[in-house]
Amino acid sequence: MGNGSVKLRSGRLEFVLKRDVLSVQLSGTWTIDADLPSTEEVMQKAKGPVRRIALDGTRIEEWDTILVAFLVRVVQMGREREIETDRKRLPDGVQRLLDLAFAVPEMETGGPKVRPPLLARIGGQALDGLEGARDMVRFLGEAAKSFGRLFTGRAAFRRSDLSLAIQEAGAEALGIVSLISFLVGVILAFMGAMQLELFGAEIFVADLVAVGMAREMAPLMTGIIMAGRTGAAYAAQLGTMTVNEEIDALQTLGFRAMDFLVLPRMLALMLMMPLLTLYSNVLGIAGGFLIGTTVLDITPTLYWNQTVNAVELSAFAVGISKASVLGVLVAVSGCMRGMQCGRSAASVGLATTSAVVTAIVAIVVSEAVFAVVFEVLGI
Repeated sequence: MGNGSVKLRSGRLEFVLKRDVLSVQLSGTWTIDADLPSTEEVMQKAKGPVRRIALDGTRIEEWDTILVAFLVRVVQMGREREIETDRKRLPDGVQRLLDLAFAVPEMETGGPKVRPPLLARIGGQALDGLEGARDMVRFLGEAAKSFGRLFTGRAAFRRSDLSLAIQEAGAEALGIVSLISFLVGVILAFMGAMQLELFGAEIFVADLVAVGMAREMAPLMTGIIMAGRTGAAYAAQLGTMTVNEEIDALQTLGFRAMDFLVLPRMLALMLMMPLLTLYSNVLGIAGGFLIGTTVLDITPTLYWNQTVNAVELSAFAVGISKASVLGVLVAVSGCMRGMQCGRSAASVGLATTSAVVTAIVAIVVSEAVFAVVFEVLGI
């Protein structure tokens, strides 16, 4: 057994070493205007066979946040040396503040930090990717079960929530979809005209715009717009509810979060994406029509007839089928990231960013898969 003491004007530390446990007795006054010991003194006593530090604050007469800062540093240094810290004999207020301090990770600053080796970083990224894939499969399974309960009439959610979600994902998105779709049609017409004028085939600008919008650009641009607008909103809404423990409260009351919160949002996007894609087709073709009839001097009747002859119903069917799948991907990405959000305000921003990135990556990958499948099928 070894013991010692450090006597200061206000705050005091007493150490008792018994086998592999170092008991630290804190006493006196621990305030910001007092002379206090250094955390290094604790670590010096914790050398050798120490595996646990037992903190005892029963003799503390007065304290403020300087005590919490001291103990946080002790705990952090103990973790660095793989030493367990026992905080059971600290004042209740101190324990609550310590729990709060370690509940939210410290934000990284621009200071220097040690980067792990390359192989360690690659391995960490691979493990994170596997964990993310596992979480996505688990979420998709829960979503499938929720749809099963919907079809059997056992899904509990408010119809007013579904109506509101449809309005937010449909009517309120018309403005940005109109602007982007019209400008995409204008850009396609200009790009096509620059090349087709070399061959005197300006009339085929109508074919380019109509087929391009119907098969590819309308579902793609609508999906990206909804990922940045609606998918991010879903992640922020559900993430904020997670932080405020509203989802925990719903589950405590017996509600399924997947049915009550996620299902209406997924249904809204699945229903609205095909309609928004059709609307995007109209606006994109209108943009090409404007350029064709004003810049290229194509008569409106000729441009219209060329468009009608170029586009078949199968092209619109391809675009609508893509839009339905993209709606599911955007809804799943936003809701999944929101439900996976942490318990801090910073986590809401991270969840929102992750939702947009996940949705856009999923959209691009699915477009590539669609291109290969439709090419093989000859569609």
